Amino acid sequence: MIKKRKTNRYTEVYAIGQYISMSAHKARRVIDQIRGRSYAETLMILELMPYRACYPILKLVYSAAANANHNMRFNEASLIISKAEVNEGKTVKKLKPQARGRGYPIKRPTCHITIVLKDLDVKEEYLDSFAFK
Repeated sequence: MIKKRKTNRYTEVYAIGQYISMSAHKARRVIDQIRGRSYAETLMILELMPYRACYPILKLVYSAAANANHNMRFNEASLIISKAEVNEGKTVKKLKPQARGRGYPIKRPTCHITIVLKDLDVKEEYLDSFAFK
């Protein structure tokens, strides 16, 4: 089943990171701290938190802001994180050789992270009046 994304394409932009090599549980710990915050506050939080998951999330937030600036001409000062979600990806399975010809399985979890930024300055009612019907 294909799900359609219900977003207002005039006020929201997003960035998706797929197959990031970390567990979804560890990424959710960081994502829960930044959901609903402003762009500048999010950058400060991610740079100061001591978790390994902060770096790929920081790259995604930068990418979403660059998308907002380049594609929609949004000002970075008025952006907030409207939605941030983490889903589990495929598990990479390897075999580590052990003594006497045995093998030990290694499972490396991956996750998919989605960051959605919303511009607060753009009036939705104003844009909806010009939307194509």
